[in-house]
Amino acid sequence: MLWLILAGTNRDEIIVGALAAALISLLFHGKVATLGSVRLTPKAFLYIFLYFFVFIRELVKSTIDVAGRVLSPRLPINPGIVKVRTRLTSPIARLILANSITLTPGTMTVETKGEFYYIHWIDIQAEDIEAATNAIVTTFEKYLEVIFE
Repeated sequence: MLWLILAGTNRDEIIVGALAAALISLLFHGKVATLGSVRLTPKAFLYIFLYFFVFIRELVKSTIDVAGRVLSPRLPINPGIVKVRTRLTSPIARLILANSITLTPGTMTVETKGEFYYIHWIDIQAEDIEAATNAIVTTFEKYLEVIFE
């Protein structure tokens, strides 16, 4: 982003900036502990691309759901905190999962303890760990496993 502000929107400068960023990322990939779990495979790059669209889809679905609840005269909510489990082991993958949950309207990551996340859910649809995990975590997790694990 800083490169675009300083260089402007000249096509050649954007290409050089993107190549420089990619080269620096590849050179220092193994040196940064949190980035050490990122896979640099064609399948991982595909899943990074797909994750963006999956996140946008979930964002739109939950935004419409929350907007409907706000606009409803009776405000049909059943808020509470549920416990979910993640299979992810990479710290960066867990961070991205927690942030993806929080950025999706209607859910917010309150706390993480080991493999468990405590999520505030605007309308609890399942109280047991497995059903809540399937409803909240699984959609994001299957992509993050390919990218980071």
